[in-house]
Amino acid sequence: MFVPHSHDAADSIDDALEASEQGIRAVKVGLLVLGLTATAQLAIVAISGSVALLADTVHNFSDALTAVPLWIAFVLGRRAATTRYTYGYGRAEDLAGLFIVAMIALSAVVAGVESVRRLADPQPLENLGWVLAAGIVGFAGNEAVAVYRIRVGRRIGSAALVADGVHARTDGFTSLAVILGVVGVWAGFPLADPVVGLLITAAILVLLWGTARDVGRRLLDGVDPDLTRRAWHALEHVEGIENVTDVRLRWTGHRLAVQARVEISPDLSVAMAEQLTRPAAQAVRRELGAVGAVDIVVAPRARRTDPLHR
Repeated sequence: MFVPHSHDAADSIDDALEASEQGIRAVKVGLLVLGLTATAQLAIVAISGSVALLADTVHNFSDALTAVPLWIAFVLGRRAATTRYTYGYGRAEDLAGLFIVAMIALSAVVAGVESVRRLADPQPLENLGWVLAAGIVGFAGNEAVAVYRIRVGRRIGSAALVADGVHARTDGFTSLAVILGVVGVWAGFPLADPVVGLLITAAILVLLWGTARDVGRRLLDGVDPDLTRRAWHALEHVEGIENVTDVRLRWTGHRLAVQARVEISPDLSVAMAEQLTRPAAQAVRRELGAVGAVDIVVAPRARRTDPLHR
């Protein structure tokens, strides 16, 4: 699921830069494809007056625009840490996630208001064949972008890019809902178009909840508990480590920062204890992937006192 990695610190930095390059490339492709898709749909909205298609088009435009903050975030994430930003700029991806949440919320408001307005003041639709074609185009464009974003996001460990891919996939299914509106109008139910617009609004709200939850979890340094268990397990099996007392993980952009505290035999020298940090870090990188900084504190295990004999 993650980008291949080595065990050398310099190679880890190279991996992070390569991951950012892949993320930027995915953002560019998504922006181009969704921009063309939404533009084509907007032209059909102008000649058809379909509110369902308008709702879908607005959402597709917002999805395309989410590529801009992601692009900026990936570029910032490549900058070196400074005395002010000592952890680097990886958290820019989380800020981009907040922008994605705001755009999804705006899409829901626009789609919902326009759908209610058309329910109160119905208007005839024209060129339904073109509306049907626009729904198909919208689904194809969004699904292509979704597959690409999710694949790259999982490969480089970027939750923001994966979330944006899921966003595009949901947009694709709302494009299919536009087709249902056209079929309903053809079947003699003229209110099918604004009704489908409301259904799209509901779908956007569901997406909004899931995305806001994931972004909020990142901002609170939340990680998948399975990652913590795997890191703990990897450290426990490093030769020379007798006990693992603490493991902490946090995402910094699309890289995992790992902090751990382990205990060793009190008979080992300080030099031998220091030598354990390298294989311990290698074990964590080998187990998790997408790992950035690894900070391991080694401490001697407390000696057990023998019971008093009478």
